[in-house]
Amino acid sequence: MQRLDARDAGFAAAFTALVEARRESDAGVANDVAAIIADVRARGDAALFELTAKFDRIDLATSGIEVSVTEIAAARAQVPAATTAALELAATRIRAFHAAQRPADHDATDAAGVRAGYRWSAVEAAGLYVPGGLASYPSSVLMNAIPAKVAGVERLVMVTPTPAGRLNPLVLVAAELAGVDKVYRIGGAQAVAALAYGTASIAPVDKIVGPGNAWVAEAKRQLYGTVGIDMVAGPSEIVVVSDAKSNPEWVAADLLSQAEHDRTAQSILITDSVQFSEAVEAAVEHQLAALSTEATARASWDAFGAIIIVSDFDAALPLIDRLAPEHIELMVDAPDALFARIRHAGSAFLGRHTPEAAGDYVGGPNHVLPTGRRARFSSGLSVTDFMKRTTFLDCGAAGLAVIGPAAAVLADAEGLPAHANSVRIRL
Repeated sequence: MQRLDARDAGFAAAFTALVEARRESDAGVANDVAAIIADVRARGDAALFELTAKFDRIDLATSGIEVSVTEIAAARAQVPAATTAALELAATRIRAFHAAQRPADHDATDAAGVRAGYRWSAVEAAGLYVPGGLASYPSSVLMNAIPAKVAGVERLVMVTPTPAGRLNPLVLVAAELAGVDKVYRIGGAQAVAALAYGTASIAPVDKIVGPGNAWVAEAKRQLYGTVGIDMVAGPSEIVVVSDAKSNPEWVAADLLSQAEHDRTAQSILITDSVQFSEAVEAAVEHQLAALSTEATARASWDAFGAIIIVSDFDAALPLIDRLAPEHIELMVDAPDALFARIRHAGSAFLGRHTPEAAGDYVGGPNHVLPTGRRARFSSGLSVTDFMKRTTFLDCGAAGLAVIGPAAAVLADAEGLPAHANSVRIRL
């Protein structure tokens, strides 16, 4: 864990190194992913079935590629009632928050008599990738699927690997609650390729969302343009800004809530108190020992964790914006005032009683957020990610008479006489 002090002479260089440190995995998988994509595109189901047998050790010809209604019902019976109720509460809150994001159409006629506007419509079909194994989270199913359904996506399908045939009951229950139409037991780059190009068993989609490993991320990157994607996500990150009035145990717990995600996750504390920072550091060590995820969390904290001491929180603002964190907690007396001055962050958690983990599950705002400083130019997943805007223009004879001559002049200036003629012929 690094300890930096903004008042030290070498701080600028040390902070720059912290910001620019590469945490995202570079597995060198681009060529292999390209080969898988080409194979699935060329051979469809045959390639998909072979790759699933190789990587997940299941025979899709025997099990069937689609998870059946019977299997989903059996999964529902395996999930404790309290867990199902918690998922239902989360789904209700996420759906309500995202319903408010639906954009309005626009239609207006200006002083020249020209009518112009735009109309929003949903993509026809979307695919949701859900990882298998340890990174299989029902909360992510809700966060990805519900905005799609709120947007009006007609066909929403989910792909998830089932190593050795193992299905995750929580993921299936979450898919049912969110309104997923079909679930397929496939994963990896081959699943992404199947969603993008389609096979005999799987119809192609217009957009693919959801997290995955380096192979999945690379497949989404390579297929962007053939199909829309949400984002290429990296390891999770959090910045906690706290004064000395906060409980150091709470701050430590919040830092570790991100560190346990991945060995390359990053947790950073920014505070104006050296004494408080030491109390937090001690609390982190104490809590680590009690975590079942200690190995992962400790690796993350030791390699990428940081504590930054600032003279005051005005001095913290440029640091926050350079970090552009996925999550930022503002555990100070006036969090709204500080939040108003922050330009770059994926999602903010205001006050001492708003742990980021509440947002992961039941808060309402989406937890699919830009990582790796991408909050400088992108936002978290929303309803509009599943929609597109179509503009329209209606000049009429009177309107074209007003604006057409200028259009023809500009076409002449650009050396495009056919453009100019298409206007003048109507005047």
